[in-house]
Amino acid sequence: MNIIDNRPVTMAEAKDIVLERENDKELSYEQKLASEHLKKFTKLKASEAKKFVGDISEVLRMSSETLVQIVNLIPKTPDELRLIFAREKFSLKEEEVQKILEIVKKYS
Repeated sequence: MNIIDNRPVTMAEAKDIVLERENDKELSYEQKLASEHLKKFTKLKASEAKKFVGDISEVLRMSSETLVQIVNLIPKTPDELRLIFAREKFSLKEEEVQKILEIVKKYS
């Protein structure tokens, strides 16, 4: 197996990748488990997730890992959002929290 690309992806994008591979060949045990998990817990379509990431990145510059976590977890409260940002080297201002939560509401 060759690694082609190494970047964080949303669960919706991962689901599309796994489903595409599922059609091409037999999945390994771990890939089947990942596929079942993604089918069960993915709430957005890949196109919606990409647009969601774009909308959030316009509000605030943050790591791609943090962007993906916001899309995957869809935080509903300021405290949930702050937990995602706990590992960042900066803290969110109240206005940034509200802007991000407004965007999250559009997609939840």
